[in-house]
Amino acid sequence: MANQQVDKGKTSVAGEAGEVSARRSTARWSGARGRVLAALAVVLAAVMAFHRGVPNAVGRVGSLLESFLPWVGVLVVVLFVAALVRRSAVALVAVLLPVGVWVHLFGGLLLPAGEGGGRELVVVQHNVSDENRDPAATARALVAAGADLVALEELVVPQLSVYEKALAADYPHHVVRGTVGLWSKYPLSGERVVDIKPPGIAEGWSRGVRAVVDSPYGDIAAYVAHLPSVRVGAGGLASERRDESAELLGRAIAAESVDTVILLGDLNGAVEDRGLAPLTSRLNVAERGFAFSFPASLPLARIDQVMARSAAVGHIRTLPATGSDHLPVAARVTLG
Repeated sequence: MANQQVDKGKTSVAGEAGEVSARRSTARWSGARGRVLAALAVVLAAVMAFHRGVPNAVGRVGSLLESFLPWVGVLVVVLFVAALVRRSAVALVAVLLPVGVWVHLFGGLLLPAGEGGGRELVVVQHNVSDENRDPAATARALVAAGADLVALEELVVPQLSVYEKALAADYPHHVVRGTVGLWSKYPLSGERVVDIKPPGIAEGWSRGVRAVVDSPYGDIAAYVAHLPSVRVGAGGLASERRDESAELLGRAIAAESVDTVILLGDLNGAVEDRGLAPLTSRLNVAERGFAFSFPASLPLARIDQVMARSAAVGHIRTLPATGSDHLPVAARVTLG
């Protein structure tokens, strides 16, 4: 009987020792996973904070990252949830770093729009698509936005005549050059083509126009532009022509003699994309709102932009979908 009790005691002690060993092993594993999560959090924070340092020489990886930079926040949320599941204090603290960087970069866009001021114009930008099957409905939707200026791209025959007819009553002044146009409630003057055609594109390609708007707040040089498309493939981001066109447009705006400038257009790039630096370095971008505009079926990026010089783009938002693969965007521009 005594021997049986001793054996049971030994078994109990051995079992407890095994449990302690298992707990220690689990703790070590959990701690290791926590350190991995913490390291990933630091990497994400560094990528966001120093995205300009990501090289663009091969495949324009830097521009590709910057095109979708706000969505890095989704990865931060995933890391935060994983840290909670692992109950890792180290990982949770580390995740605060990319959270802080994301808020610094994009938090202001989430703030509510301020009250409208007196010296303000409402503008709408829309790539209407050359395959739009109902341009009349698209035009009605744009009129309903009540904007002072409406910029359109991919204007082709016979849709162009539909837009001209549908917008005429509300926008008696308009100019079209090539496939881009501007409709205005106020008189226009000084209309001319803006040559943003990069080398290698055939003659006849015309996607830039400039006109002076005689607004109640003084003259405004309004530019409408449609930069070349970009493609994402196995070799990375193909944006060379877009970048060249942005450089040409930036030079034109830099030479503009009218102090106040508003640029509206499908720029085929997010404002974070370094390829648009010739424009974003010279013009103010939207202070509030993400307004992801493309593709309309699942908007992932805002490539339809409103920028300004000697004026502030206070808030930008998307409008309901039309027959285009882009969503229209509307912005309030406060003049200086």
